[in-house]
Amino acid sequence: MSMQWKAAVLLGVSLFAGAAMAGVNEDMKALASKSGCLTCHSIESGAQGPNGMAPIGPAWQDVAKQYAGKPGADAFLTRVVLEGSNPYSSHWKGKVSGLSMPPNAVAIKEADANKLVKWILTLAPAAK
Repeated sequence: MSMQWKAAVLLGVSLFAGAAMAGVNEDMKALASKSGCLTCHSIESGAQGPNGMAPIGPAWQDVAKQYAGKPGADAFLTRVVLEGSNPYSSHWKGKVSGLSMPPNAVAIKEADANKLVKWILTLAPAAK
């Protein structure tokens, strides 16, 4: 296979993967909206909560930064989404106005929560 042919194939695969990811982002945004996640969370860092308060829950870019490179983060966060979080051991205290994350097993299926969490963990804060 010639070098030009390999480059063309690689470019095609890259473009296809990029287009697929763009679709996944919209799918994940729709899933988050349908499941009620966007009531408390924003995607981008720096969003304000109601009446100028701190946001209710952390922005997903902040979650991605907090859990970057931590083994088992997706399983842990999926469990938090489904079962809720402990208000007494939250590392978001003082950064958000919500006390804890309520259980969401009635709002989202475990497989969907896991897909959403895996997508959230890929979100990088915007470059400044």
